[in-house]
Amino acid sequence: MNDARPRIPPPAPPPVVFGAAAALRGTAAPARLLWLITGFWMLQPLSTDLYLASLPTLAASFRVAPAAVQQTLSMFALGVAVSQLVSGPLADRFGRRPILLAGLLVYVAASLACALATHIDALIAARFAQAAGSCTVAVIARAVVRDAWPASEGAQVIARSTSVLAVALLLAPIVGAQLQASFGWRANFTLLTLAGAALALISAVRFAETMTQRPPAAIRPAALLHNYGALLRSRAFWAYALPGALSFGMVFVYICGASFALIDVLGVPTRHFGYLFALGVLGYLVGTQLCRRMLPHYGLSRTLRLGSTLGLAAGTTFAIGLALGLQHWATVVLAHFLVTLAHGINSPCAQSGAVAPFPEKAGTAAALLGSLTMLSAFLVTTLVGASYDGTLRPLATISALLALALFVAERVLAAAHPAEEAGS
Repeated sequence: MNDARPRIPPPAPPPVVFGAAAALRGTAAPARLLWLITGFWMLQPLSTDLYLASLPTLAASFRVAPAAVQQTLSMFALGVAVSQLVSGPLADRFGRRPILLAGLLVYVAASLACALATHIDALIAARFAQAAGSCTVAVIARAVVRDAWPASEGAQVIARSTSVLAVALLLAPIVGAQLQASFGWRANFTLLTLAGAALALISAVRFAETMTQRPPAAIRPAALLHNYGALLRSRAFWAYALPGALSFGMVFVYICGASFALIDVLGVPTRHFGYLFALGVLGYLVGTQLCRRMLPHYGLSRTLRLGSTLGLAAGTTFAIGLALGLQHWATVVLAHFLVTLAHGINSPCAQSGAVAPFPEKAGTAAALLGSLTMLSAFLVTTLVGASYDGTLRPLATISALLALALFVAERVLAAAHPAEEAGS
């Protein structure tokens, strides 16, 4: 006997979205989420490395001194330093998705403002906003890794993402130099605008909330100030935070000064600048690999000591070369390579050593460390811009002084608070 009742078709399967860990495991979604997270992390470094070859042209285009153009770097660093402290608590209180989308919208609008800027002050202000947006997106990426994967898998996820990011960082100065030579400086910011818009569109359609709880206390000023104050009063925190910040400051000497040194002072063609700067990025990748091999044998404190010693040698290489009359692009490139090589060793040690003694405040410690690191970059960039006189001497002098400060800070602070004993 036939059933006359209409057959109700089964419901269509829901679209695959990125969600919590339970929904991600065992499907193709984690792989897509990994690519999206990598894109989030790329925005911040690409926003700097892509336009470095354009810095001398910006000075000529806006008819300002190099110091004014270098403020586009220093204000970017300051924007990251400030955003680092507030974006994490906001994401904990209101969820990952809304803060992520807000950060991406700010980034796209700021990048477009950079591309359309007609005055140096407008570009500087837009760079600050661009930094805030990119930093927010990067902070969300780290939080999503904690949400979506167990701790044992999270490190592997970050490692895979970092491998892809490394390739992008090698290519960024090369691509940026070619864009500058072919189309001018606005092309770099146009590309960043399109990249941010693509990430925003994908995130709006495919990214679901990964956070299950939203504690109201996450953004209470009293709680935030208490945690940050406790860390700032801790010698164990400063033992690793200060060397890490000084090491990053050395890197920023070359980030903000290499294009003027190579293109303006030494006459390197703009198209070739990207290849020479990429060698410095390669030094960082070599340093991180050395750090991974050294840590099991020497431990955190001794590895940082070796890194700070290498930093001293790297920071003084430039000054010694100039004193010997070696004013050549190879001297700058070698010094840049050695500085980033040392930072590749120092940075992982500083990050681990500064956070390890505070398991109950690990996120806050990481945010404060990141903020102090970018504050160091802000101060260094401001100093380099103010002292630039059309020669290589200011870059060499500042690099050597930072190297000496790094060496002393490690000997005085980190040696007195080894990370292996800091929590005891």
